[in-house]
Amino acid sequence: MNFDLSDEQKMLAEQARGLLAERSPFDHLRKLIDACAEWDQALWHELGEMGFLGVTIAESHGGLGLGELDLGVIAQELGRANAAVPFFSSIVLCADAIQLAGSEAQKAKWLPLLASGEVVGTFAYAEGPGPALATGTTFSSAGVNGTKTPVADAGIASIAVVLTASGLVLIELDQPGVTRTKLESFDQLRAHYSLSFTNAAAEMLPGKTSAATLLDRAAVQAAFEATGAAEACLHMARDYALSRQIFGRPLASYQAIKHKLADLAMLVELSRSNAYFAGWAVEQSPDQLPAAAAAARLSAIAAFETGARENLQVHGGIGYTFEANCHFFYRRERVLSVHVGNREYWADRLIAHLPGTQAEAA
Repeated sequence: MNFDLSDEQKMLAEQARGLLAERSPFDHLRKLIDACAEWDQALWHELGEMGFLGVTIAESHGGLGLGELDLGVIAQELGRANAAVPFFSSIVLCADAIQLAGSEAQKAKWLPLLASGEVVGTFAYAEGPGPALATGTTFSSAGVNGTKTPVADAGIASIAVVLTASGLVLIELDQPGVTRTKLESFDQLRAHYSLSFTNAAAEMLPGKTSAATLLDRAAVQAAFEATGAAEACLHMARDYALSRQIFGRPLASYQAIKHKLADLAMLVELSRSNAYFAGWAVEQSPDQLPAAAAAARLSAIAAFETGARENLQVHGGIGYTFEANCHFFYRRERVLSVHVGNREYWADRLIAHLPGTQAEAA
């Protein structure tokens, strides 16, 4: 058995990492924050030109037609760089929903635009505090009515897949029946909005793929993103500990610091392993996906939370300043930890789908 990425996937990771290191360094992220920019539009279009946005989109619709692990490689590198792009909203959620549940006409119209980056999409599934998948919004002959909040990247999106009581619908956001209200977001590089619909025109996505399955698939990519970010925190803390002198010796020479880094390294490897298995299960063993996605999501939340916090602890007081880079990952971790369902949602889903349980047997 091969427990490693293929040579092609490693090359894909290297290309993405090189591009992001050049185009999206931390100083560039600070400039985006100072300019109150919601995204790095130039980087987004470059990702589209290089084919990174169409990794899992079929070749017939302008993509590369590759697999979930290939997409995970890109998500991991974007997480490592803390990139300010709507990759998760537009590609992992919206494009995947259209590809799995959309009609042929909907796929032909929107997937090429999403793959190229010409159009940004998002996925509206929550309705404030409460269930991860909320269905209070309605869809009828009059249109869509209700409010979805929070919705990531809705300010820059042209289309949204919306979960309603009748199922998944596709809405073009630039219409009179849609109101976008920007929310306060802890992550300054990932904006969130409230979307209110009043008789908004929409199309039903006719496929049978459920919103829960879409969330399982998205959880796998969220795990890859968090794993890349957690590893970046590990390396940042390690490098600082090696260079920082305390009482005439490197900070890294103290055993308490070594323990912190060793524990974090273990969590990162566990998260990566679970993400790899879940990525494999998406295509090779769908029956195992609910449990695998939940395990990947939970281990990734733990790794990224620990990484973001320990990185701050190792840096000490300077780590809390805007000039240091720790805050980028701490902010992203706080937001990503509740994206596509919080820890409690995925813990319940894992328990429900463990081998031998009623849900797993059904």
